[in-house]
Amino acid sequence: MSNEIVGFSKLSKTEKIAWLQQQAPVGSFEAHTFEQYFLANPELQQLHDEFSENTLSNFVLPFSVAPNFLINDRYYAVPMAIEESSVVAAAAKSAKYWASRGGFKTTVLGTEKIGQVHFMFKGDATALQLFFDHIKAELIAGLQPLTQNMQKRGGGIRDIEMRNKTRELAHYYQLHVTFETVDSMGANFINTCLEQLARDWDAHARSQEGLVANEADLEIVMSILSNYVPNCVVRAAVSCPIAALADKKITNPQHFAEKMVQALAIATVEPFRAVTHNKGIMNGIDAVVVATGNDFRAVEAGVHAYASRSGQYRSLSTAWIEGDHFHFELDVPLALGTVGGLTALHPLVKSALVILGNPSAAELMQIAAAVGLAQNFAAVRSLTTTGIQEGHMKMHLNNILNQHGATADERIQVYAYFKDTTISHSGVVAYLQQLRSL
Repeated sequence: MSNEIVGFSKLSKTEKIAWLQQQAPVGSFEAHTFEQYFLANPELQQLHDEFSENTLSNFVLPFSVAPNFLINDRYYAVPMAIEESSVVAAAAKSAKYWASRGGFKTTVLGTEKIGQVHFMFKGDATALQLFFDHIKAELIAGLQPLTQNMQKRGGGIRDIEMRNKTRELAHYYQLHVTFETVDSMGANFINTCLEQLARDWDAHARSQEGLVANEADLEIVMSILSNYVPNCVVRAAVSCPIAALADKKITNPQHFAEKMVQALAIATVEPFRAVTHNKGIMNGIDAVVVATGNDFRAVEAGVHAYASRSGQYRSLSTAWIEGDHFHFELDVPLALGTVGGLTALHPLVKSALVILGNPSAAELMQIAAAVGLAQNFAAVRSLTTTGIQEGHMKMHLNNILNQHGATADERIQVYAYFKDTTISHSGVVAYLQQLRSL
C-alpha cells in the first residue's frame, strides 16, 4: 500500500474494498473475493461486522464435530472450528478408541484467575507494607459495588497481596489480585476491578501522612489481568491394561506402550520436540476454544508460559507404565467462559454450547482438555508407529486436488492410485499431469 488514508473506518465495506483495489497491483484481487462471503441476512451480517473493526467480509473456517468423546462417563459430540481436516479426524478416532477403554477422566484442579496493579514507589518499603496490611480490607470493601453480582454467582475477589519486586526492577511493586469468575472468562470484570483498585490504592496511599513524600514517589503504571493462570488448571487422563491397547495396527501393545512413554520423555527433556508436541495438543484445544467463542490467543499464551514454568519449555502431557497398566495424562491451564462475549452473540457459538449440553466453564475446561489429550495421543501414536505423514497426507489430498481443479473422474483415479502409494504434493501433481496428457 503506497498511500495513507484518513477516515478509513468511516467508509462502507464497498468503499474500503475499492480503496484497497486502487492501492494493490492491478488484477491482484477482485471485489467479488470479499463479497462472495457476505451473509444473505443483513442483520446477521451487521452483527458479524460489529464483532471487529474495519471489516471487509467474513473469514470462514469449517465448523466440524468430533463424536464419541466419553468424558467422565458421559458422551459428547465436540464442536471444533479449524481448517485442518486431519485434526478433527484424529480427535474423533482417538475418542472412539478410548471410549471402548474407559474413556477420559477429567478433573478441574483450580479455577483461580489473576490480575495485577503495577506501580512504582520510591519511599519506605516497610512502611508501605504495613500500610497495605492495614488498608487491605477497606480496599476489598471498596470494590463491593463492582463485585456484588459476581459474588451472588459464587465468584469475586479471593485475595489481594502486595508484592515487592524491587530486586527484579528498581522501585517496582504490584498488587497481586486473585479472582473467581465462575462461568465467565472474566477479562472485563477483572480489568474493571483492577482499574478501580488502582485509583483507590493511589488515593489511600497519598492520604496517609508521611508515606508518599513527593508527588513522583508513587506512580500507577498499569492495571491488567494476566493470561498466565497456573492455578486455573484442568487434568485429563486415560488409562487401560497394556494388553487392551492392541488393535489392527498395534499388534505388540507392550512395545507400543514403552515407545509412547519414551516419546513423552523426549518431549519433556527436549524443547525442540516439546514445542511441536504441545502444538499438537493445542490443535485440538484451540479448535474447541474457537468454536465456543473463547479467546484462543489468551489460552495459547497461558499454556506455553505454563509449559515453561520449570525454567525450561517441556511437554504438557506425560505417560507411564504402572504394573500392567498404561497411563497417559495432561495438565493444562484453561481460562474459559460460557457466558459473556461471543457466547451470547455468535449464533454458531451458541449452537456449539447447546451441542455440548450448555456446559459450565469448568465443564468446558474438561471437554477441551480431553480433546487436547485425544489429539496428543493420536499424534504420538502415529509418530511411533506409521509416521505422521501417512494419515496427514491422506486428509490433505482433497486440498491438493481442489488446488489443481481436479474433476470428479480425476479424483476417482487419484484416490485409487494413491490408495497404496505414498502421497506427496509433487506426486499428486505429477499424476494429475499424466492423466491430463492421455
